[in-house]
Amino acid sequence: MTPRHPASRPARIPARTGRALAVAAGLGALLLGAAAPAVAAAPGATVRHTAVRAAAPATVTVSGSGRASAAPDLAVVSVGVEATRPTAKEAMAAQSTAATALLDALRGQGIADRDVRTENLSLSPVYTQTAEGESKVTGYQAGQSFSVKVRDVDKAGQVVGAVGDATGDAGRVNGVSFDVSDPTALRAKAREAAFRDARAKAAQHAELSGHRLGRLVSLTEGEAVRPGTGAVPGAPADGGASVPLAPGEIEEHVTVTVVYELI
Repeated sequence: MTPRHPASRPARIPARTGRALAVAAGLGALLLGAAAPAVAAAPGATVRHTAVRAAAPATVTVSGSGRASAAPDLAVVSVGVEATRPTAKEAMAAQSTAATALLDALRGQGIADRDVRTENLSLSPVYTQTAEGESKVTGYQAGQSFSVKVRDVDKAGQVVGAVGDATGDAGRVNGVSFDVSDPTALRAKAREAAFRDARAKAAQHAELSGHRLGRLVSLTEGEAVRPGTGAVPGAPADGGASVPLAPGEIEEHVTVTVVYELI
């Protein structure tokens, strides 16, 4: 009879040896995991992060101007008195008498005290050149000037005439100017016109360059100007019932500078 061979059986691994193999496998996995970043960070695989900046938008900068006008409701009259006498005391006394008459005349025209202000008070020697060519004090000149607000423009000429009647040869009219007592509304109209002018210019530039007008980036307003409000030169107050005056119109001029984006 053919002898029987026992069935093949898997070789047994001692328990101690198996545990050693398991520990080795775990260490290998850890080493592979730690090595992965090193591979990713290799010189050939370096990744660079570059910041991308958005291009600055195109802009257009233009200036606009606007004007608005209105009839004046305020006249500012500059009047005064002047007297020359042999002594300083006499000159000041004569000036005081004339100034008092001037102020009384203004009150008689309905001008409130708050609308009258002394602008200047002066006293100076008067020199005369002698035959020998020397300058000699021969007297003193005293004077006082006032700024008078006439809130009824139609009465401005009448006020000037009353000053002349009250002060005689001592009276002086230094000038007259016209204005608006509150320029806020007039300036607002001029500002609106200036902004519309600037926006229209910017829109045209955008169209010509093949763009559309974007958001407003900045706006700067220049100093408001009121041309034609300077004082009219004066003269000695000769008197008279009324002096004819032409108030005309007061004009406000505003400029603005704007910057718009082009899209």
